[in-house]
Amino acid sequence: MPLASQSAGGQCALPLPLGTSEAAREAFERVFRRLRTVPQAPAFDIEFRPFAGLRSQITLRDGRACVRLSDLFSEAPAIVVEALAEILLARVYRLPPSPEARRCYLSWVCNPAVRERSEEIRRARGRPRVLPPQGKYFDLDAIFSGLNRRFFNGDLPTCRLGWTPRASRTVLGRYDPAHRAIIVSKSLDAASVPRYVVEYLVFHEMLHARFPLEWRGCRRVIHSSEFRAVEKRFPHYHKARARLKHAFA
Repeated sequence: MPLASQSAGGQCALPLPLGTSEAAREAFERVFRRLRTVPQAPAFDIEFRPFAGLRSQITLRDGRACVRLSDLFSEAPAIVVEALAEILLARVYRLPPSPEARRCYLSWVCNPAVRERSEEIRRARGRPRVLPPQGKYFDLDAIFSGLNRRFFNGDLPTCRLGWTPRASRTVLGRYDPAHRAIIVSKSLDAASVPRYVVEYLVFHEMLHARFPLEWRGCRRVIHSSEFRAVEKRFPHYHKARARLKHAFA
């Protein structure tokens, strides 16, 4: 079911910001009536939370819908929160959200001013929890310094490095641009892991610092063609990727 307020160009209209949890509750109730999923509407419990970014979540239990939204959404136009309400309710009731709702939500989220505000909030609230870079078998600081000299002429600004508190086998490494941090899974700090594998992971995340995320409209470009071309210069590129795929698949 499409949103009620759309502009002629297909973008969502921009009325005044929503502001309060009461207004958000009314928005969710309106969307529920429009979707007509089940006869009895749940009691909506809406709360804005100081999340580190544009998080939103909904749980349905015992006739109550618990909705927790980033307080950044309190600054959003009402129609954007209605679009988000449709997306969340469609997920709960296993329905496809309308293309209009998705376009409206993404047009706001992808706005450069909103992205900048979200990054500011992440820097202020979302400091990553990491262990020191000196692990039992590998020193991430030393690996970073060596790679910086070999591949970047020492010009890449220093990043905060550390190991994850838990040995994740799903996310092996990540770059956090808000805090300029490279975080590597503790599962790689092991005697069975060759050094070139850890070096490749750190090198990959260093490239994220060198080639930041790009936005082309509402499409995120995480690994640009330039990123991929430089990544393949790593001497053990294919060997490291094959080892990671085999060991952590």
